[in-house]
Amino acid sequence: MKAFMDKDFMLSTKTASELFHSHAEKMPIIDYHCHIDPKEIAEDRQFESITQVWLGGDHYKWRLMRSAGVDEKYITGDASEKEKFFMWAKTLSRAVGNPLYHWSHLELQRYFDYHGTLNEKTAEEVWEICNKKLRSPKMSVRNIIKMSGVDVICTTDDPVDSLEYHKAIAEDKSFDVKVLPAWRPDKAMNIEKADFCDYIQKLAKVSGVDITSWDALKAALSTRMDFFASMGCSVSDHAWEFPYYSPADDSTVDSIFRKKLSGTSVTNEEKLIFKTAFMRFVAGEYCRRGWVMQLHMGAKRDNNGPMFEKLGPDTGYDSINSYTSSADLADFLNSLEKEKSLPKTILYSLNPHDNQTIDTILGCFQSSEAVSKIQHGSAWWFNDNETGMKEQLTSLANLGYLAGFVGMLTDSRSFLSYPRHEYFRRILCDVLGTWVEDGKFPADMDVLGSITEDISYNNAKNYFGF
Repeated sequence: MKAFMDKDFMLSTKTASELFHSHAEKMPIIDYHCHIDPKEIAEDRQFESITQVWLGGDHYKWRLMRSAGVDEKYITGDASEKEKFFMWAKTLSRAVGNPLYHWSHLELQRYFDYHGTLNEKTAEEVWEICNKKLRSPKMSVRNIIKMSGVDVICTTDDPVDSLEYHKAIAEDKSFDVKVLPAWRPDKAMNIEKADFCDYIQKLAKVSGVDITSWDALKAALSTRMDFFASMGCSVSDHAWEFPYYSPADDSTVDSIFRKKLSGTSVTNEEKLIFKTAFMRFVAGEYCRRGWVMQLHMGAKRDNNGPMFEKLGPDTGYDSINSYTSSADLADFLNSLEKEKSLPKTILYSLNPHDNQTIDTILGCFQSSEAVSKIQHGSAWWFNDNETGMKEQLTSLANLGYLAGFVGMLTDSRSFLSYPRHEYFRRILCDVLGTWVEDGKFPADMDVLGSITEDISYNNAKNYFGF
């Protein structure tokens, strides 16, 4: 029997162990998509308790606690931080097979040098150990980032954001980790939302453009992209619920936009026409600027109406949407290719059944402009577990070019989430090592080591141009 989470955790072969310890383990981290708050980096926040850094805003953990029958009082309610932590410890102790079990214990090992297991019996001990360490200046946000080996962080930022904290970080020469904004224009595209017109007014104010037409909206977005680019932005991100392609001429799009601004609701067909035009416009801007476009598809959000009313979005009530139109995705990319406006693009789907679809579509649009110009994004959200990662890696290898893959991201709101990169790298090395020891690839450690290091770090650095 192997020891629990020892140095060869998840490494089932000698080759896998060598690849991880000699290659993957030493590579820095590029976290090109996450949801951490740049303000907390700028102010170098010091957390007072493990509850704040672990359970504050982590809807992964909240979902698991609800599934275990924990009362909302101990999740997002008014229970004390210690009570919430103890309830999490109780929940985690029985979370067999859930990646949260592994992530939590990797974080305890890497940041707190605790190599036991967290449960009801050890909760008091772990609470004291973690909180004592968190009070040390060595565990401030910036120091956590540095000790994690992070080179670059891309946050998630709305076009109306001031980016004042990114500016403050960039001007502070005592901190050499790049913290860059990533452009997330969902609110400017979601024409069906009740607050769309209010948002357009905010965008008009910060851009200095009177947004009364489709052309004016494009001008405002372009102005804000210029500002984001001046702050180091080279990455966009879209919550694209499902692929659609409903092209129309500019006059039709303008009529739909003006209709919404007048206070009239748009039809579903009009929504798709507007969103198609929006995506084609911004993609062309990304291509012109050399930005990377990330498309996150397949989420069905805010499914529990009463809890959404109580807690708002991103609180653990989202799910996988089973519908992804491969035809619309291919047609959308093709429309950009025809106009020579297809940027580097990363395609993610929350539905693992879409792996092969994505891998066949991306193969239609590769070119010498970049290694794997169109990427199959890492196993995301509900798929960033051992099964999901192995399926994504295997599908990409079967149908594409695994050696060109840009690797892992945290997609997290927690500063202790960087061991997810280690988790991914261990799984990657185990997949490669198993293929070698099964006689499916030669034991050429120069080639394998290079591939491992590239997927862990080098590919992302080159692809994004950081």
